[in-house]
Amino acid sequence: MTARARGAAVEAAALAWLQQQGLRLLARNAHSRGGELDLVMEDAGSLVFVEVRYRAGRGFGGGAASVDAGKRRRLVQAAAAWLGAHPALAMRPCRFDVVLASGNPHAPRFDWQRAAFDADEG
Repeated sequence: MTARARGAAVEAAALAWLQQQGLRLLARNAHSRGGELDLVMEDAGSLVFVEVRYRAGRGFGGGAASVDAGKRRRLVQAAAAWLGAHPALAMRPCRFDVVLASGNPHAPRFDWQRAAFDADEG
């Protein structure tokens, strides 16, 4: 399995799992000059920008360690661009979640970090 195929499988599994938790998909793989948003979802009226990270093992700090200051800054920029393109949603509360996936990429285990960081940390 290629890295791209593995990433797509994990992201699809994370999307399905988040939908089971009650979130609603608004956009997937939203590209902008600022970067890419894996998932843009709605949770009880709030916009949720979700970064999905997969690590087969815990080496190198696992998935959480890969969402460093530079990655957070790019996610905030991408979210700002997405909100600029969707002004009707721009006044809603927003948060940045990270979903850490591990194990089998077709049936991963998830660790959902709600409000993993704030926009001013980006």
